[in-house]
Amino acid sequence: MQPFQRRSHDAFLPASGRIHPAEWGGSLPVPITFTLSCLAIQALFPMVFPMPPLAHLAAINFFAGDLQGGLGPFLTTWLAQTGYWTPGGIGALSTGVGLATLFLNTPAGALVDHLHRPRLCIAIGCAAIIAGTTLILAKAGVWAIVVADFLAAAGGVLILPSLTALTLGIVGKDAFPRQQGRNQSFNHAGVLAAALAITVGTPWFGPSTSFWVLGGMAALALLAGMTTPGGTWDHRRAHGWEDKPVHEHRREKLLLLLGKQHLLSLALVLALFNVANGSIFGLLGQRLAANGYNSIVWTAVYLIVAEAIMIPVSLWAGSGCQRQGRRHLLLIATATLPVRAVMAAFVTDPVWLLPTEVLDGIGAGLIGVAVPVVVADVTWGSGRTQTALGAVNTLQGIGGVSSGIIGGGLVQWLGWTGGFLALAVPASVAFAIALWIEETRPERERRREAGSEPGRATA
Repeated sequence: MQPFQRRSHDAFLPASGRIHPAEWGGSLPVPITFTLSCLAIQALFPMVFPMPPLAHLAAINFFAGDLQGGLGPFLTTWLAQTGYWTPGGIGALSTGVGLATLFLNTPAGALVDHLHRPRLCIAIGCAAIIAGTTLILAKAGVWAIVVADFLAAAGGVLILPSLTALTLGIVGKDAFPRQQGRNQSFNHAGVLAAALAITVGTPWFGPSTSFWVLGGMAALALLAGMTTPGGTWDHRRAHGWEDKPVHEHRREKLLLLLGKQHLLSLALVLALFNVANGSIFGLLGQRLAANGYNSIVWTAVYLIVAEAIMIPVSLWAGSGCQRQGRRHLLLIATATLPVRAVMAAFVTDPVWLLPTEVLDGIGAGLIGVAVPVVVADVTWGSGRTQTALGAVNTLQGIGGVSSGIIGGGLVQWLGWTGGFLALAVPASVAFAIALWIEETRPERERRREAGSEPGRATA
């Protein structure tokens, strides 16, 4: 097979065409301030001031951090404040768009797998979000708002597999776990930055501030994606085909792939995890409001605490995934949720509820790193890694969508304490199933980390 011919921008890659994680040290790949200041210069003078490809990955993940959920709660809050939408209408909009986009996860992954253009897919996703925020800011009619919400949600769905494919095609499979940890750390940093910007800007500029922030971040993510050097990404590296001749580049049958035990077990764990996890946060806010506390302020505090915890947890998870495997991350993540549900059942003081959000940050941070890595392990070389990831995300999303109904019903039937304790049941079942999931870390990666085999990711 002919060696991969790198372009001029590949001077930032080692001779093997892969990037070793050690090149960025043990901290974030590049300082956020350096990334932000270089983006505009890179866009204007790409040949004079080229940025390393991992700096582009960092920037895309940072700016896309708050985009993957679409307009979400920002739109529902804005609609409620306009006075023209009833709670029933807002709920119908959120549920309808959520269900419609939920089943776009698998087609979006398949599109990324077949198109071999992750930068283009990121640009399309960001453009859809910009279009959605523009429609909202134009204060159009009811159907325009429905279209805007759907466009933004669909754009967020497309960004996730595109980022995973772009990362795999740049760093390769061996360096993917550690890089995924760094991607997620920048992702959570972006969510935290957007939340702070919206919190500070809303009293000055009104509730439409959130759409200006989301639209601006989408534009910067689009810029970071389109200026990523194309020569640093190879579709063979992204699919696991680099060691195969062209005539062996075949995609595995979809039903056979999705029927693998590891994927089914992982999807079931995530669905049960989200049934419990998806409703606890909202129920905590509702109980605080019922007890006379300022639920809006405390909800914002809990969100900031959880996102701040996810940043170092993601970094640690990427390194732990690389060195010790993936299974222990899933076990730790699923073990935190039953503890969180029990704490929420018996603790009512808002200050003492802060540890529950620390646990939330730990669990979500570990899940965000471990799931794409496990899916890549199981599907590597099939040509359908992003399709499988989309299918897993669909089942995970079903758990999240149903969590509100299940959690609200349990609280109404059993009361606050009984409802939270009942949510610990699916969380405990998720942990029990995770115990049966075998380690997916490739044997070759274990030998390389142990030093018995030279790493292909080194220069």
